[in-house]
Amino acid sequence: MDDIPRRRVSADELRSLYNNGGFEEGLRTGRYTAAVRRSGHPSPPAAGEPFCTRSQILEVYDTTTGARVALVHQYLRPDGTLGASGRPDPKAVVVDGVLFYAGVSGGGGR
Repeated sequence: MDDIPRRRVSADELRSLYNNGGFEEGLRTGRYTAAVRRSGHPSPPAAGEPFCTRSQILEVYDTTTGARVALVHQYLRPDGTLGASGRPDPKAVVVDGVLFYAGVSGGGGR
């Protein structure tokens, strides 16, 4: 994801690119694989999730090329379901050779 053109988009546009890009289907079928980059407990009052829910950052890779194609955040509940919207929240995706990422609002960033 480092040596390709980048384009900043809104969070809504990034979700649309992820949702329409076949990433979840690719994870189900084995075209893509995910690796947990970070996993920890969220702040329960802020997240509104059950105790022992994990706040995770996942890297999604193309199993054929090994290239990273997406970076997502999710809340993994103790029962194995996803919290919040029930879907991963994309932070970056690669579509047609372009890295799309959501701009950071409020001036702070990671």
